[in-house]
Amino acid sequence: MRSDLDAFKISYRQKVGLLHEELDELERAISEAELGQLAKRREEQGPASGPSAARPRPEPLPRFTTDGVRQLFRDVAKAIHPDLARDADTRDRRHALMVEANKAYASGDEERLRSILLAWERSPHAVQGTDAEATRLRLVRRIAEIEEQLVVLDGEMAELRDSPLWKLKTMVDEASSRGKDLVGDMVRRLKRDILAARNRLEAIQG
Repeated sequence: MRSDLDAFKISYRQKVGLLHEELDELERAISEAELGQLAKRREEQGPASGPSAARPRPEPLPRFTTDGVRQLFRDVAKAIHPDLARDADTRDRRHALMVEANKAYASGDEERLRSILLAWERSPHAVQGTDAEATRLRLVRRIAEIEEQLVVLDGEMAELRDSPLWKLKTMVDEASSRGKDLVGDMVRRLKRDILAARNRLEAIQG
């Protein structure tokens, strides 16, 4: 769905979006010409504002890492450090989590650190041993992970279906199945509007 939507977005922008931008630019030029905005701006240009001008807000002070965050980060590092990996796949996963943990620690994000630690403790990679019970537990946890991922994907698909771009794509596809070219109609209408706007601008400037 994302791939189809991205392809439609690129095609729509090339065929319709650029024409919309051209028409918007012409309409702005017409408005400036009709209202005399250019001359008005030159007249209103004066000396730079004095010291009473608004100053930008100062950047917030950085958060200092608390002892609790430092201890929590040490707990996370002990649990997920890549050096503890038994294979390349687990090492890559541990490394990715360690990068996230470092970012959370740098910003003092205790909640994110707890989330990383909890997710690791529940993951199949955290199960030690090669016996039958350890294998069973890893499979159970992996199934739970996949089910959670499916729930997330269902939500993302629902959001895509509710997006204006997806609804437009659906309209275009349905019209195409009936032999109609909605995008082509938009292009022809925009080109007529652009031609009319150009003629109007030339008449005002002339």
